[in-house]
Amino acid sequence: MEDRMLIDPRHGDIEDDAASPGQRSLLAIAGSLLVEISLPKLLFAWTVLLLLPAVLLGLAPLLASAWFSKLSERLAALTGIGTALVLVAIAALGWIGWRPLFRIAETSFWSLNALAVQPGYAFGREALRHLTERMWGRNLTPAGRARLRSVNSVGAAIMLSTCAVLIAIAAWPASRWTGSWNDLVLLHRLAVPTLANAVVLLSAYLAAASLVWGFADASMPQPVDLAAFDTASSGCRSWRVAHLSDLHVIGEQYGFRIESGRSGPRGNGRLGRLLTHLAAIHAIDPLDHILISGDMTDAGRASEWAAFLDAMALHPELAARTILLPGNHDVNIVDRANPARLDLPFSPNKRLRQIRTLSALAAIQGDRVHVVDARGKPAATLHQALAPHRDAIVALAAHGGLRRAAALRGLFDDLFPIILPPDTDDGLGIAILNSNAETHFSFTNALGLVSLEQTHRFEHAAAHFPKARWIVALHHHVVEYPMPVKAFSERIGTALINGSWFVRRLAAMADRAVVMHGHRHIDWIGTCGRLKIISAPSPVMGGTDDAATSFYIHTLTAGPNGQLGLLPPERVEIAGEKDC
Repeated sequence: MEDRMLIDPRHGDIEDDAASPGQRSLLAIAGSLLVEISLPKLLFAWTVLLLLPAVLLGLAPLLASAWFSKLSERLAALTGIGTALVLVAIAALGWIGWRPLFRIAETSFWSLNALAVQPGYAFGREALRHLTERMWGRNLTPAGRARLRSVNSVGAAIMLSTCAVLIAIAAWPASRWTGSWNDLVLLHRLAVPTLANAVVLLSAYLAAASLVWGFADASMPQPVDLAAFDTASSGCRSWRVAHLSDLHVIGEQYGFRIESGRSGPRGNGRLGRLLTHLAAIHAIDPLDHILISGDMTDAGRASEWAAFLDAMALHPELAARTILLPGNHDVNIVDRANPARLDLPFSPNKRLRQIRTLSALAAIQGDRVHVVDARGKPAATLHQALAPHRDAIVALAAHGGLRRAAALRGLFDDLFPIILPPDTDDGLGIAILNSNAETHFSFTNALGLVSLEQTHRFEHAAAHFPKARWIVALHHHVVEYPMPVKAFSERIGTALINGSWFVRRLAAMADRAVVMHGHRHIDWIGTCGRLKIISAPSPVMGGTDDAATSFYIHTLTAGPNGQLGLLPPERVEIAGEKDC
C-alpha cells in the first residue's frame, strides 16, 4: 500500500509548517497574516486593549478638574461657620466618589505600560545589544561581553528617553488638562485631547522610567557562565531534582509540533521512553523532585492534556514527585494551525485553556502545593483553593459561554505563586510562578512577564520561611544568555519583558535560591551576581525522531549559613528511534 501512496500522511505536509519558524522564516509567517487575519477582530482587540484604556487615562484629569471647578464655585457662595462643615462633607464625598476614578486611571495606566511601555523598552534595549554584539561580539571575552551589555543598557535608555520626550512635546499642543462639566457633555470634542493626554502621560513616564531601568540594568551583575560548581560537604542534606521542560505533548499519533513542523519529532513516543528511563533511574537512586517548567502541551488542547496525564499515570512514583507550571504553549496558543488567530480579552477559549492547565496541575500536585493568603502565608492546598470554583469550572468546560468565562475571571492569575513549602524550617521549597504575559494573538504567544503582585506574594511567602532554600521555578528565561544568537527574534520574541527587574528583586535571597526555567530549549547554567540560573533543554524538541536528546538531574545541597549549593549535573540522554 505504501508504494501506491502519492504522499504519506504520516510524514505530514506544508500545513504542518504553518506556524513553524524552523521551517518558514518569520517574515514569511508575518506575510501570511495579512491574508489570514480577521481585521474587524483585530480592530476590536486594539480598541479594547489600547484605545479604551488610553481614553480613560486621558479623561481622568479632565474629570478631576471639572469636579474641583464645581467645588470651588460652591465654596465661593458659602459664608460663615457652615463653610467648614460643607467643605468637610464635600471632601468626604469626593474621597469616596473619586477613588473609583483613580483606580480606573491607575488600571488603564498599568495596562498600557504592560502592553506598550515595558515591551518598548525591552525591544529597544535588546535591539541595540543585538546590533552591537553582531558587530563586535565574536572577539569579546565574557567580561567584555558583560561590559558591552551594560553600555548598551545605558545607550538604549538615553535613546528611548529622548524619543519619549520628543513624542510628549509633539503631543502637548493637542492635550488639555482642565475642563468643566459643560465640556464633558460633548465628549466627541474631547476625543483628541484625551488621547493626547494619554500619550503625554505615557511618554513622560517612559522618558523617566527608561533612564531608571537602563541605569539599573547597567549596574546589575550581567549574566555569565557558571564559573565552578559547588562541592558536597559530608553530612549536609541534598536534593536530587530532575529538570524537564518543553515536552510539547500532542494529541495525534502522527502529529507535529507547532514550532518545529516537519523538522521535529512525530508523536509522543520519546516522552514515553523518557519517563521509562527516568523511572529506572529513580528506582536505583531516588529523586526528590521532578520539575517540569512549562509547555507540557503543544497548544493546550484537551486531547494533549489527556495524552500527558495518561503518560504520567503509567509512572505513579514519578507523578508523586512531579511539579508542573504553566508555559506559553499551555495557555497562550489561540490556534495551533493559524498564527493569525486572535483571542479577545474576554474569550471563553482563553479561560478554557487556563482551567485545563489548572486542572492538570491539581491532578498532579493538588494535595502537595499551597496558594498564599493575603499576608503571603501558604494556606489552602491547590485542591482546596479550587474547590469553591469547581461547579463554575465544570460548567465552562461543558458549555462555554461569555458569562461562564467571566465568572472565572482572575482565578488563574490570583492563584500564583503556588508554593511547595519546605518540609523543615531549613529545607527546600519550590515557588511555582506564572510568567506568561497576557497575549491574545498567536503570533506573540511567547512573551513573558512576572507581575509585581505575584512577586510581592512570593517575597511575603518566602519571608515565612527565613531559613529555607528555594527553587524559583518559572517558564520564561529571566535574562538573555551570554552567547551569540543568530536571529533577533530569538532574543526579543520570547523574552521575559521585566526579567532584569525580577533578577534584581531576587538579589536579596540569591545565596539561598536557584532559578530554574525552560522555554528556550537551550542547555545553560550561569549566574547573575550570586544568583544561579538553570535553563532546561527540551528532551523532545531537539531534532527529528532519530536524533538523541537529553535532560539533566541536578543535585542541590544545603550549604553553610543557609546557602544553597549546586553540584555538577547528571546528563541523561534519550536515544533516538529509527522509522518512528
